[in-house]
Amino acid sequence: MRLQQKSKLRKFAPRIQSTSIMAEKKKLSIIAFSGDFDKLTAVFTLGTGAAAVGYEVNIFFTFWGLDAIKQKQGRSLTGGNWLTKLFGWMMGGLKVTPTSRFNFLGAGPRIFRYLMRKNNVATLEELVDAAKVLGINMYACEMAMHVLGLKKEDFIPEVKDVLGVASFLNLSEGGQTLFI
Repeated sequence: MRLQQKSKLRKFAPRIQSTSIMAEKKKLSIIAFSGDFDKLTAVFTLGTGAAAVGYEVNIFFTFWGLDAIKQKQGRSLTGGNWLTKLFGWMMGGLKVTPTSRFNFLGAGPRIFRYLMRKNNVATLEELVDAAKVLGINMYACEMAMHVLGLKKEDFIPEVKDVLGVASFLNLSEGGQTLFI
């Protein structure tokens, strides 16, 4: 009798496993390292697409990626010492992010925005707004903030928290993780 029960369990084991996996919420975690216009567009396109179909989405912004979540737009020389002031000037927010290729002295992002609007595709700024509406979890990298002289107040209010790498790895466990 026990042998029959075991064989029945084996027969249903794949179904039980797939059912329990399907019951879990799907999760996508993205590490946004680049501050380039096209790469940030990819981060927010993937993030909003996943959130729209029910994924839990976590985006961890580090180094140049922090530019995407800066509250103050435009270049400024405010902040600590001359090096952090220089970083503040280089990181001017979404409005001045360069493209990774063919930037054409800053005209690249304007050309992309024009083409996106012309082809009825969401611009980077619209994707960021969509991420806010969809409840995407946005986190700032604590170490990168220290290096660049940034504070939590420098970021948009939707940034959920400031995390270290270990905390983000714990948060992203059990899902897919992309590095852009």
